[in-house]
Amino acid sequence: MTGSVNLYLALIHSPVQNKNGEVIASAVSNLDLHDISRAAKTYGVQAFYVVTPLEDQRELVREIISHWTEGAGAKYNPDRKDALELIRAVDSVDAAMDEISGNGRSRPATVATDARSHPDNIGYAALSRMLEAERPHLLMFGTAWGLTREFIETADYVLSPIMGPTGYNHLSVRSAAAIILDRLLGNR
Repeated sequence: MTGSVNLYLALIHSPVQNKNGEVIASAVSNLDLHDISRAAKTYGVQAFYVVTPLEDQRELVREIISHWTEGAGAKYNPDRKDALELIRAVDSVDAAMDEISGNGRSRPATVATDARSHPDNIGYAALSRMLEAERPHLLMFGTAWGLTREFIETADYVLSPIMGPTGYNHLSVRSAAAIILDRLLGNR
């Protein structure tokens, strides 16, 4: 595959869970914005949605984007500008899906990610083939301790977890996003 693909990313800050399994809204991380948008730009993703119901967090995202796309950061690092222009701050997954499906496009298929296996996980090769179709796909990542089970159950697909050769499995979301994008879209 070359160029852009019919793939969108969403970094979900709510509903996610904390280490005790309680449903929370997590804080936005500057590092996640920078690193995931750079990976998204590298692999031709259409847009990167940062989903949080908290207005102050969406405003923070807009301020960070503005610094790197219009402010001093845009002049200092034009490559970063190109990547951060992919970011859209929205209050819900539905808002992201409405934007993606605008202009008569079909509603995207949703793909949740999780560090745990699920009975009906979709593999990387199967999802990669699906991305070649006309229907858009929204690949959703959770922050904090991951997406809630209830949220995952609403997704059309759940991607197989990243498993290394050890029993340890607690990657940062930005590392997981980069690995997954390479597995789905990287040159082989």
